[in-house]
Amino acid sequence: MRFRRLLAVLTAGVLLFAACAEEKTGTDNNASGGGSGETETCDTAAPPVMTDGVLTVGTDRPAYPPWFDGSPKDYSGFEGDLAKEIATRMDLDIKWVVEPFNKSYAPGAKDYDFDINQISITPAREEAVDFSDGYFNNNQGFLALEGNDIASATTVEELKDFQLGAQVGTTSLAFINEVIQPTAQPKVFDTTNDVKSALEAGQIDALVTDVVTTVYLRDFEFDGSTVIGQYPTEEPFGMLFETDNPLVDCVNQVLAETLEDGTLQGLQDQWLQDYLGVTTITD
Repeated sequence: MRFRRLLAVLTAGVLLFAACAEEKTGTDNNASGGGSGETETCDTAAPPVMTDGVLTVGTDRPAYPPWFDGSPKDYSGFEGDLAKEIATRMDLDIKWVVEPFNKSYAPGAKDYDFDINQISITPAREEAVDFSDGYFNNNQGFLALEGNDIASATTVEELKDFQLGAQVGTTSLAFINEVIQPTAQPKVFDTTNDVKSALEAGQIDALVTDVVTTVYLRDFEFDGSTVIGQYPTEEPFGMLFETDNPLVDCVNQVLAETLEDGTLQGLQDQWLQDYLGVTTITD
């Protein structure tokens, strides 16, 4: 009888432990797919930030509209406003710092709470850093000079024989190499600004970057240019964190709230809607 009672107590304890463990290791629903955030275990009323009362956020410079707009001291734009919304909902001020794109996903300590900079979530990057859930699904876009023969391309096959360029370390560069597989090696540049300068100088036939940025460059910064089209890669952008940063869970909770109450869609409609109606490049 004593043995059976002891066995019952031990069994109940094991079941309780297993239930707690299952609750702790469950995963959240992603806002737009991707991400390495796990359970909602972070207290958004007391988030684990680097500086008390301040959310320190990194991004590259220059930071292009419509992702960012205005002064670096008070960014707006789609990503700028999203970062501010997250800070506000955790009752934090926001401080912006500069982080070059191709340095952001390197392993090691970070001097910011997270980086937001059109960073696609990829398995390779997730080996070195953590990501929030996705907040926007990106396609690759192509910008060329008007009158260049590449401007009439409608398929990947028709892009192969042209000189393409992209920023180092980007999924745009990987896309050129892995999907287009051009005849000539793509030219690689340190920043999007450098790729744009190469296109203006005739060093490349087209630059490849996210489609929203190609439309912005055509409409506001690059006279005589044309967007050839977009390729549907549907890559989720995520906020980037130092590995094992517990703040990821807080940010995912807030991001889920913005998705549920329509704030995230409202920001997309406000800042990105005019940039998404671009012809699709087919295989």
